[in-house]
Amino acid sequence: MTELATPTPRLYDDEGDLLLQADKRSDRVILLPTGDLHDPGSERDRMRIQWGQNLLADVVSERYRTVICGINDEDNSHGVVGELLERVHTSQWTVKSATAYARVFHDSVGQLAAGDREPYVLKYDLDRLLILAILRPKGRDHFTLEDLSRGFKTISRMLAGRWMRWPAATVSFLGAKSNRLQEPDGKEPSFESVLRTMHDAGYRGDTYPSPGMWELAPTGVFASYPFPDSLKVMRSGGF
Repeated sequence: MTELATPTPRLYDDEGDLLLQADKRSDRVILLPTGDLHDPGSERDRMRIQWGQNLLADVVSERYRTVICGINDEDNSHGVVGELLERVHTSQWTVKSATAYARVFHDSVGQLAAGDREPYVLKYDLDRLLILAILRPKGRDHFTLEDLSRGFKTISRMLAGRWMRWPAATVSFLGAKSNRLQEPDGKEPSFESVLRTMHDAGYRGDTYPSPGMWELAPTGVFASYPFPDSLKVMRSGGF
């Protein structure tokens, strides 16, 4: 008996599959499969990476209860926290008042808790949404991976067992305008380094890549972190 070939899945109605074949001019990512589709338990310790999704649109649509981003005590009008405060109208927080609160908080801890290790995590309750904002250290124009590590360790404790604060999502802190992430050499770290820092700190929520990462093809991307062991094998020269 001749075995029937498995038909190729169709993505779109009519001729959509032919019409939407991407070329080199298209902004796109190539998503690589990972994990065991028949073992949902294997995904419990992973962070989802929301390729192709719009964080602001998802938040306004109430898909998340908690959003994690950065904040500074000078100007947040061009940052994600400013965008969120302009679009979520369920509280009296504004970009100016949130920045002023960050400034007052910095001034007070500078006097009362000068020995504490920065950065701090500020809570902005917008009723239906909680913003956990990592406060950029005083006197610096950027975050470091060490700042992210300490910040996400605090955030992981704030989320642990608090199911009313889930689901949670974070920005990648890459490509930022107001609160950029920088290594000692002045360059941005890799996305993998950022994901590793968050994961090692205990964070297991969703992560949104920066818009600039939507143009990474032909480099393949994975939909979750940790990445598969095959990547380590390839980097070590194996197959």
